[in-house]
Amino acid sequence: MPFALFDLDNTLVDRQSVYGDAVATLCRRRTFGPEVEQWLLTELADRANLVDFARLRTAFDLEASAAELWQEYVTLTAAAVTCRPAVLKGLARLRAASWTIGIVTNGASDIQRAKLTATGLIDLVDGVAVSGDLEIRKPDPRLFELAAVRSGTTLADGGWMIGDNPAGDIGGGHEASLRTIWLRGRPWPDGLPAAHHVVDDVTDAITILLTETE
Repeated sequence: MPFALFDLDNTLVDRQSVYGDAVATLCRRRTFGPEVEQWLLTELADRANLVDFARLRTAFDLEASAAELWQEYVTLTAAAVTCRPAVLKGLARLRAASWTIGIVTNGASDIQRAKLTATGLIDLVDGVAVSGDLEIRKPDPRLFELAAVRSGTTLADGGWMIGDNPAGDIGGGHEASLRTIWLRGRPWPDGLPAAHHVVDDVTDAITILLTETE
C-alpha cells in the first residue's frame, strides 16, 4: 500500500495568516498594547509554545498566567485555521486510491492537534506525529518513523514526504529514505540534496502521488 507523509503548517494549512489573526484577537480581547502584539508576532513567527507565553508574561509583567494565555491562543488558532476544500478533496482521493497518509509536524502537541481537529484533517489521515509528543523535531528521522508506525506502516516499505521546509521536510525525508516533494517558497540551503519534485501547491503534490497509482 503506497504511503505519504505530509507536513502541516504552510503545507496543508496556511500558518502565517492564522497566527497573525490569533495574535491580533488575543491582544484585542486582553487590551494589550501594540508593543505586546509586535512582540508576539516576532516571537511566534516560526513556532509557538507555552514557554513563549511565560516569557511574554515576564517581559510585560502581565497578570494572566502563561497557561491561561497559551490556552487562549490555542483556542483562537483553532478557530481561525482552515484547510482549503481542494486539499481535503485531494487527501480523500488519495485514501480512495488506497494510500496510507500520515502527518509529521513540528510544534506543541496541543496546538497542532487542535488545528487537525478544527480543519477535519484528522479524519483524513491514518496517523500523526507531533514533535511535542517526544521532544524530537524534524529533520530527526525518528519523528518520521513514529509517524509511519502510527499510520500502521513502516519506513522500510518506502514512501513520500511532502512539505515546505527544505531542511526539516526534504532533508529529513531524505534521511528517512523517503522520496520528497518540496513546496517552493523558502530559500534552499547550500548542500542540501534536491527534492524529487518541486511544486507550487500541495494539490500539485497530491496529483503527482495519484499518478503513482494510476
